[in-house]
Amino acid sequence: MTIGILCRGKCGLSKCITRYLVSMAVADLLVIIFDVIFYEINDMYFSYSFLDYTAICSLNITMVFTAIDCSVWLTVAFTFDRFIAICCQKLREKYCTERTASRVITTIVALSFVENTPIYFENEHLEMIDNIAWFCSVKSSLSNLPLWVAYFFIDVTLTPFAPFILIVLLNAFTIKHIVQSNRVRKKLQINVREDYHDPELDNRRKSIILLLAISGCFILLWMATFVHSVCTQFVGIPFMFTDYNDPFAIMEHTGYMLQCLSSCTNTFIYVVAQVKFRKELMAIVIYPLVLTKSVTLRNRKSCVS
Repeated sequence: MTIGILCRGKCGLSKCITRYLVSMAVADLLVIIFDVIFYEINDMYFSYSFLDYTAICSLNITMVFTAIDCSVWLTVAFTFDRFIAICCQKLREKYCTERTASRVITTIVALSFVENTPIYFENEHLEMIDNIAWFCSVKSSLSNLPLWVAYFFIDVTLTPFAPFILIVLLNAFTIKHIVQSNRVRKKLQINVREDYHDPELDNRRKSIILLLAISGCFILLWMATFVHSVCTQFVGIPFMFTDYNDPFAIMEHTGYMLQCLSSCTNTFIYVVAQVKFRKELMAIVIYPLVLTKSVTLRNRKSCVS
């Protein structure tokens, strides 16, 4: 529904912003499909389905990580685009365009797919039933390979270390610039009447609300995963630890749950932050009722006539 509303282009957003928001919504939807539905729900309720064939399982895990990386880095790209639009006026006209947004989105998707392709080849089957390989698990021989250790380190650095730090820094610089600009603008308006309504300040306020809502939500929901990744790198805590009495295991699985939740929050953020989005959403919700009412009235008129 979010994708449909944004694609209609009636939310009062620029084409550049719309491109980023639509791509983020698509990436979040793919995370829900591949991670939550095809992986978690299938594993819990539909064991030994066709999704558990080793080849399909490996492909699904690859798509899970690809979708997560796309979702994360598209959030970074959107944050950077808003940073350029607000803080770099000279670069704004060249960078904040629909064409640039399309190129950035395409590059992120392509790099995410290439970066996660080795994951498909890291798995092996757990069972062989009637010469069919079932389920998938990371090959034990990979843990001691220097190349695999290097790849794992780069992968963890790219998600979530680098995006987390970049979003925090970009938001800090953007907020600082907006606050300073608003102070200067208010000082220049000292002699303006008190009831004067400045539309520029309203636009900046809306931009900062949307930016902080999306990136701030990302930071909060990825915090547990970020802290656990730091502990894994510097304290030697293992991944996927199943002792649920261990605080690090609780942190890891809580972080994974919140990470999946972060793919469902942007829709609600748009509803809260964007008035026109709420109107479009309401129009879609009541459309079946309006259509039913119009058909009923038409049938009544035809019966009367």
